[in-house]
Amino acid sequence: MSTSEIDPVTTLIHHPYAPPAGFLAPQPGVFKASTVFFPSVAAMRARNWKEKSGYTYGLHGTPTTFMLEERIATLEGGRHCVLLPSGLAAIANVNLALLEAGDELLIPDNAYGPNKALAEGELARWGITHQLYDALDPADLQARITPRTRLVWLEAPGSVTMEFPPLAHHAHICRQQGVITALDNTWGAGLAFNGFDLGRGARFTPGSGADIVVQALTKYPSGGGDVLMGSAVTRDEALHLKLKLTHMRLGWGIGANDAEAVLRALPSMALRYRAQDEVARALAAWLGQQPQVAQLLHPAFAGSPGHEHWRALCTEDGQGGGPGLAAGLFSVIFDARYSAAQVDAFCDALRLFKLGYSWGGPTSLVVPYDLAAMRMAWPAHIARGTLVRFSVGLEAAADLRQDLQQALGVAFG
Repeated sequence: MSTSEIDPVTTLIHHPYAPPAGFLAPQPGVFKASTVFFPSVAAMRARNWKEKSGYTYGLHGTPTTFMLEERIATLEGGRHCVLLPSGLAAIANVNLALLEAGDELLIPDNAYGPNKALAEGELARWGITHQLYDALDPADLQARITPRTRLVWLEAPGSVTMEFPPLAHHAHICRQQGVITALDNTWGAGLAFNGFDLGRGARFTPGSGADIVVQALTKYPSGGGDVLMGSAVTRDEALHLKLKLTHMRLGWGIGANDAEAVLRALPSMALRYRAQDEVARALAAWLGQQPQVAQLLHPAFAGSPGHEHWRALCTEDGQGGGPGLAAGLFSVIFDARYSAAQVDAFCDALRLFKLGYSWGGPTSLVVPYDLAAMRMAWPAHIARGTLVRFSVGLEAAADLRQDLQQALGVAFG
C-alpha cells in the first residue's frame, strides 16, 4: 500500500520518513517510550531485557537511560548501574533485592532517616530485622554482625550530624564476615572519593570499598533542585542482576526528560561541587567562630567527628595533603542557652538561605533538626543544643555571609 492510498490521518502515525543517521550534538537525544517496536517476531523473542544489546520495553531502558547508566557507573568507579525514581527508591531496591524474612541488616545510627524508617516499617513487617550501629566505632559494628546479617549500610558522612566514619575499616570487617555492604555516596557524589576503591596515595587499596554504591542523583548530579532520581552501581555482574531483577519486578522507571536533565548537568557537576565546597568551608569557618555556636560539624575541619577519616580518604595523598573535597554541606549546634524557638527565629530570618530539604542545587538551604528524636541517644561527641544544617548553593559568598550575620542579629540580638 503506497502512502497516497492511506488516509492522511493514518500517515500521521505511520509516516515512512526517517531522519538521516549521523546527527551529533553536545547533548544526547531524548528517547521517550513505553512501547518499543521490533522488526520481526524472531527479534522480539530473541531480545533479552537483562542485557543492553537491544531494546524491549521502556521500563527496561532506552538509548537515553542506557547512556545515563553508563556515565553514572563510570562516575562511581563501577561497571553496572540501575536508575531509580529517587535516592530512597535506590536504597529500597537494594534492600528488597538482597533481604528476605529472617535476615538482618545493620544501619548506622546517623544514617539518612528514611533508610531507618524503611527498616522500622515495611522490612520489619516482612520479617526482616535490623540493628543500628555507631558509625564511628568499628568494634560496635563488628559486635553486631551475626549469622543472620546479610547487609550492612555505610554512609559518609552521617546525615545531619556529618560524622565521617572509618569506611575502609567497616568495609574490611564486613568483607571478612562475608556480608554485603552498600554505601550511600550521595555526599561524595563519586567525586570526593571512590566508594569501591577506598583511600588515596599510599593508602589507596583497589577493591577495598563497598559492594554497592547508591546515590541520590537528585542532589549534585542533577544540580537544579528539580529532578528526583537515584542510582545503584555495582562491579559484580551477579549482584547487579539481583538488583536488576528486583528493579524489573517492582516496575521502577524514570522519565526521559529527567534523564536528559541529569545528562545535561553532569559535565558541570565537578565545577559546581568544588565551588559549593569552597564557599561552604568559608561560611562554616566564620559561623563556627560566632559566640552563639557551640560546635561546627563539617568533615574537613579539625575537631569535627571523624575528621581524620575524611582526611585519610578525601585529601590528595590520604594524609591531609591538599584541600581535598567535602561537598557544600555543614551543620552547627547552637548553644544550649538558646531555645529551639530562638533557633527557629534565626532560620526564619534568613533571606537567601531558603527553608527546604535536599541539597546540591543552586539555592542555599537551611533546616533545623530535633536531634534527640533522630538518634538512639544523644551522641557523646555532639555538643548539647539545637542543630541546624546548611546547604550552600551558588550564590555569592559575601551575600550568604551577610545573610547569616543579619539573621544572627535578628534572632539572638
